[in-house]
Amino acid sequence: MLVRRFTLTGILYFSLCTLLPASVFAVARDDFLDFDDQPLQEPLAFPEWFKLSFLDLSEDLKEAQESGKHGLLVYYGQKYCAYCKQFLEKDLAREDIQAYTLKHFDVIGIDIHGDRTVVDLAGGELTERELAIREQTNFTPAVVFYNNEGKEVLRLRGYYPPYRFRAALEYVADGHYSNEPYREYLARADVPLVFEPGDLNEQSFFMRGPMMLDRSRIRGERPLVVFFEQGNCHACDVLHGGPLQDPEIRQRISRLEAVQLSFWGDTPVITPAGERTTSRKWAESLGLFYTPTLIIYDNQGLEIIRVDSVVQFYRLRNILDYVLTEGYRDYPTFQSWRASRNPRMYLK
Repeated sequence: MLVRRFTLTGILYFSLCTLLPASVFAVARDDFLDFDDQPLQEPLAFPEWFKLSFLDLSEDLKEAQESGKHGLLVYYGQKYCAYCKQFLEKDLAREDIQAYTLKHFDVIGIDIHGDRTVVDLAGGELTERELAIREQTNFTPAVVFYNNEGKEVLRLRGYYPPYRFRAALEYVADGHYSNEPYREYLARADVPLVFEPGDLNEQSFFMRGPMMLDRSRIRGERPLVVFFEQGNCHACDVLHGGPLQDPEIRQRISRLEAVQLSFWGDTPVITPAGERTTSRKWAESLGLFYTPTLIIYDNQGLEIIRVDSVVQFYRLRNILDYVLTEGYRDYPTFQSWRASRNPRMYLK
């Protein structure tokens, strides 16, 4: 088994230079992907610079328009979330990111377990908790960008390091969403490389080809997890060198069928829905823009959940339990399932 452990190198810095300002490069020396993701002992609060809102999103949007901003940034978080702490204290606390965010957006904070009433952009009333469930908020922090017309233009599910979040801010504020998908916008920053098969991390639990994943005709015996990855991917190396070495996680993955595909590769694939394609075209059709992305399908080929952001030990173990215990059948989101298992945590 080959597992590579890299730090961010000049390859990554150079690959980002056509997209991000020089002020962002300094953050790449720190490893924002390495943190303890166990639930926090002390609750988080929204930053003071978030908008003091009555949670009427139409009114908030109108005020953003009047102040010359590009729209709304709606932040979904929870009080004891280590990923939210990382986002608030490592991303949003940076002077450059905070200033850029405030210049272009009004930021509205939503507690996914909260009971405050929210009036959505269509005028409907529901609680924060109900809104989070409706919006399929599986992972926090989640960020949804709305432009000045009230149209959702980008959604981030989970935690991304500062240089990635800054790219998202610029993608929306500069109006690139009108011309290209976020995946293509990010790809323009990547150095053209030819990824040989050896560039991907190997694991003994990955099935070998051919990639015949069709479950539309014959029901699968076990759920399926598809790892979309690429070479020279620091986040992929962190996943393989950390969580995927954990015995409990490996034991859970052994109860699934697991395959690994190159994000930019031309590997022939028959998808769980029975469509013939390639790994690259499939990733594109799924709207993927982050590696590694894990997508888990049920025995009939229906998507259960996807992880397309930073994931560490605690969250990944729980995601696998959510799938293996079939918690998704009774709970509409991963977070509502988590709350049902530990209600005291969310009632503090």
